Amino acid sequence: MKESICQKKMGLVEKLGVHLEAREQLAPVAARILSYIILTGKTGATFEDMVSILCASKSTISTHLNHLQDLNKIEYFTKTGDRKKYFIINKNTIIQHVDRMINHWDQEREIHLEIKDYKEKQNTKKIENVDEKFDLSFHNDYVKFIDEATSSVKELREKLINNQFHI
Repeated sequence: MKESICQKKMGLVEKLGVHLEAREQLAPVAARILSYIILTGKTGATFEDMVSILCASKSTISTHLNHLQDLNKIEYFTKTGDRKKYFIINKNTIIQHVDRMINHWDQEREIHLEIKDYKEKQNTKKIENVDEKFDLSFHNDYVKFIDEATSSVKELREKLINNQFHI
């Protein structure tokens, strides 16, 4: 049973790593480290664990851990009487990602509203063939979707800020 959980975790480390490589523009090992830390959770991942589990050299893990810390994607804590560092995800990284999503959606919303406004004005011109008029239902529905998604993500952001989640 424990082996299948470990296999599942490592499968997710790989899958999430590929995703983070592209989204965060990280090197493959850095993305796997970040994935492993995310999936390890608040107990924290140690340097030694990552060297062993990710099958990378100490210098490679160290270089990428330092880089991820410089990017403020991870942080560490120590335990009394224990010399190890326990790496965890930096909560602000998630908040920054949410902020980028909201900003992106706000920009997209504005563009769709401008396009919709343009099309509405075109529709008011004398167009004899009704089939040539713009259908605005897509823009209306898409703006509604963006508004609802943004509202949900803003709610999530507030919960993150108010420490309602322990990541």
